[in-house]
Amino acid sequence: MKAIAATLGIFLLAGAPVLADDIRTERVQFKKGASSATVESSIKGYEGVDYVLGARKGQSMNVSMATSNTANYFNILAPGKDNEAMFIGSTSGNQSEGTLPASGDYKIRVYLMRSAARRGEVAAYRLEMIIDD
Repeated sequence: MKAIAATLGIFLLAGAPVLADDIRTERVQFKKGASSATVESSIKGYEGVDYVLGARKGQSMNVSMATSNTANYFNILAPGKDNEAMFIGSTSGNQSEGTLPASGDYKIRVYLMRSAARRGEVAAYRLEMIIDD
């Protein structure tokens, strides 16, 4: 039992997303009449970005990311949640699609995995966010 716990602990540490030291927040505004927005940016090391966008319960949200670094992912956090993700990119990939469970501000948190952040790696990315009724 100890061996399983130790192995699980190592796996969790090695595969854990980084808790970014420097998370900047950017509000996403769709252009008038548009149902999508795209941002292009980059992060380095322990940097992270929360892209915040308002949506209503029952709407469909599709988020996808193309990146230059295979350790670059995004999580989606529901309104009122700070560290509990409803979508985890490191286990589910860089594309999410689904119906929203609540109205409010959603965060799309872009980050590097801990191992890449520790090495000071850079990730250039293109993040597309679509919200439809």
